[in-house]
Amino acid sequence: MSSLLKFWQKLVALVVVVLLCIGCSSVPSTSYNPWETVTLPTDVNLQDVGFTADLQHGWLVGNKSALFETKDGGKTWQQKNLDLGDKNYVLSSVSFSGQEGWIVGEPSLLLHTNNGGETWSRILLSEKLPGNPNTIVALGQQSAEMTTDVGAIYRTTDGGKNWKAMVQEAVGVVRNVARSEDGKYIAVSAKGNFYSTWEPGQTAWQGHNRNSSRRLQNMGFGKDGRIWMLARGGQVQFTKEDNPEEWEEIQNPELSTSWGLLDLAYRTPEEIWVTGGSGNLLYSPDGGKTWQKDRGVESVPSNLYKIVFLSPEKGFIIGQRGVLLRYQGQAESA
Repeated sequence: MSSLLKFWQKLVALVVVVLLCIGCSSVPSTSYNPWETVTLPTDVNLQDVGFTADLQHGWLVGNKSALFETKDGGKTWQQKNLDLGDKNYVLSSVSFSGQEGWIVGEPSLLLHTNNGGETWSRILLSEKLPGNPNTIVALGQQSAEMTTDVGAIYRTTDGGKNWKAMVQEAVGVVRNVARSEDGKYIAVSAKGNFYSTWEPGQTAWQGHNRNSSRRLQNMGFGKDGRIWMLARGGQVQFTKEDNPEEWEEIQNPELSTSWGLLDLAYRTPEEIWVTGGSGNLLYSPDGGKTWQKDRGVESVPSNLYKIVFLSPEKGFIIGQRGVLLRYQGQAESA
């Protein structure tokens, strides 16, 4: 009798677990998958993508000095080789304004072009530069802003010959840094314990404690004026529309997932996409109020760690081991 009772207890517990999992994973599916997988002749980890003004000619950068060029809007890519010596660089960021472009990488690399990438010139950086360059944003003719992996911010207005420090001190080792269209920055600390903000006119970063028990994964600025936050355990949070100093309640778009959420991007002021581990891709058509899951990419064997929309019609998702997804059509509301 005792063994039979134990059997039924285990069976009931198993049924409860199954029911809980089913209830937690009931995220509606998108009506179709607007992303296609692009085949690349590489298995290195890619880092960033940037395009010239016509959005047809673009560049893709990554680890081991990986550099790829497209002239058909990202449908096909050709590998390019630059003479960078014997070192293998992590090319972490690429950005264009018109035909003028910039690439930064680690250790301490800065490349510049005035002809869409037909030729690239290397600009030597000071040995006193705090940290390694990790992001670059082209701002116009001969102008760009660069950050380092310890939160230093520099601007040039003469094509990289001279750089002006925008903050007096670096903020410390950062997990990631994001820039808004109007020049504000937000940086997440390396361990995800806190975040810092900076805006033009300030002389130093402003530190902020996280408002969740979970460590921060990533943060950035939305097209609707809000700041977004991803935290461990699949948490998503936005600042309030009427008060950017206050946060809305924490969301868990997919409670059952064991994969972390890694990046978030707005295609339009209302449409949001969130990437995560093991091919996880979530979509919100209403600014984060409701969520759907794009199950068409679940079979992609990669963590999807960066998503970039260059326009509402031009977007890419970057993953591990040479994985690249290209946005190919407007998502329909389910």
